[in-house]
Amino acid sequence: MDDPVRLEVIVASTRQGRFAPVVADWFLRAARGDGRFDVGVVDLLDTQLPVDLSETPEVLAYRERVAAADAFVAVTSEYNHGYPASLKTALDSAKREWRGKPIGFVSYGGLSGGLRAVEQLRQVVAEIHMVSIRETVSFHEAKRKFDAAGETADGAAVDAAGRLLRQLDWWGRHLRAARASEPYPG
Repeated sequence: MDDPVRLEVIVASTRQGRFAPVVADWFLRAARGDGRFDVGVVDLLDTQLPVDLSETPEVLAYRERVAAADAFVAVTSEYNHGYPASLKTALDSAKREWRGKPIGFVSYGGLSGGLRAVEQLRQVVAEIHMVSIRETVSFHEAKRKFDAAGETADGAAVDAAGRLLRQLDWWGRHLRAARASEPYPG
């Protein structure tokens, strides 16, 4: 239980001119500064996953990375009241590798702050046997929440990130131990 939780942060947006790196980098600083996590980044802009869900060497490498992780956070925008297609492809490109693992969400957008995308994602991750972390970090009117250095004075988001990381650590450690003692029955 003393080994750090292997956390993969998935950066979902692949849109040209995306704001995702600002939000993701802020969260990555928080996660890496926490000390309980071994943090990696899967930026879907740089991860070649075919939309027809065919198996390629890149998909196999991606599945191995998903399998090796203990926990995930998806940093997602909201497009047309939903989440990016790239994230759906990423979730569908693996199967058993997701099972029995926790996932948290950091969302951003306009007035809704990406929360409609997160609500849809909770349904999808339940179907692939993941545990959705209750705490969510959400940035409403995100471009106004960050300064030029990529920092935020949004105290609610900072507090939510701390709670999310604590919950993710707990679920990550306990589910890792459970999977090690008995394979997930899915």
